[in-house]
Amino acid sequence: QVQVVESGGGLVQPGGSLRLSCAVSGRISSINAMGWYRQAPGKARDLVARIISGGSTIYADSVKGRFTISRDNAKNTVYLQMNSLKPEDTAVYYCGVLAVVAPYDYWGQGTQVTVSS
Repeated sequence: QVQVVESGGGLVQPGGSLRLSCAVSGRISSINAMGWYRQAPGKARDLVARIISGGSTIYADSVKGRFTISRDNAKNTVYLQMNSLKPEDTAVYYCGVLAVVAPYDYWGQGTQVTVSS
């Protein structure tokens, strides 16, 4: 049984910081990439940041310079450090895992991030 569990969300004021964690447990033959996505009400789920097996990272333009994705391979855990948060960052943040074999993707339940004064 593969589980993807996010944690670290909450309510913060504009300019504040949060650190999200995504822990993956269970058997996955090979993980190609792990990433963070977010979905605001009435919006599509968008890529926030992704890290691939070789360590390369991709960020959405809206978060570059503010968010940092990192990974602990031994723990199959990925983190998202979010600084200088803005109200428009408010969304449910999901951790996604891309595996080499089927089923090819796994998702967590999401963690709510609310940025408000």
